[in-house]
Amino acid sequence: MKSKCAMITGASRGIGAAIAEKFAENGWNLVMTCIRSRERLEELARRLHTSYGVTCLTYLGDMGVEQDVQACFQKIETAFGGLNVLVNNAGISRVGLLDHLSLEDWELIMRTNVTSAFLCTKHALPFMVQQKSGCIINISSVWGCVGASCEVAYSASKGALNAFTMALAKELAPSKITVNGVACGAFDTDMNSCFSIEEKAAIADEIPAGRFGTPREVAEFVYSLAHQSPYLTGQIIKLDGGWI
Repeated sequence: MKSKCAMITGASRGIGAAIAEKFAENGWNLVMTCIRSRERLEELARRLHTSYGVTCLTYLGDMGVEQDVQACFQKIETAFGGLNVLVNNAGISRVGLLDHLSLEDWELIMRTNVTSAFLCTKHALPFMVQQKSGCIINISSVWGCVGASCEVAYSASKGALNAFTMALAKELAPSKITVNGVACGAFDTDMNSCFSIEEKAAIADEIPAGRFGTPREVAEFVYSLAHQSPYLTGQIIKLDGGWI
């Protein structure tokens, strides 16, 4: 590979966009995906290219569908020849009682939060194994560690992602490829826009740090994690202001 390349799924806004910018400002070329926000994703790519001079490949598609992932990785191979870092960030949630959750919603959450990580990782690995290096970072949630009432499907998906992370790390450590997860707490993103101002204030009161985190804080941590010793692998690290 001629230069460093990082792929971030769900990159059009929030935590994904912040992670993309952090890598861009440090000179990394980017692959950024999202499922429907084409204009927002392409505007981000233009801004990062103008500001930092990096090459940004955008892809609109469902990373939970293998045909879309295959097409995306064909473009990656053509544009960059490989991949150094994969950040599986794409995720959705549904808040409500389990008996109000449809099978379609359950399957959508699992496909978006778990299957996308599996497929993107599967297609990234040939590059990383050949290089004998690579870093996979899965953006998870504290609810994957302890569960959340009225977010059963989301909690189950993030618990699965955590187990995926720990198991895969053992498989890939001999190839010098690290796999870690960031279990995020309450962050100021669109995913939490379903809560009222009063509800957010009540949540913040439960957090020892006294506030929601920012997407930039996740981005800073993810970037630092991508530069740690390869001996740090298989970890689910909580980033939650001491909440859980």
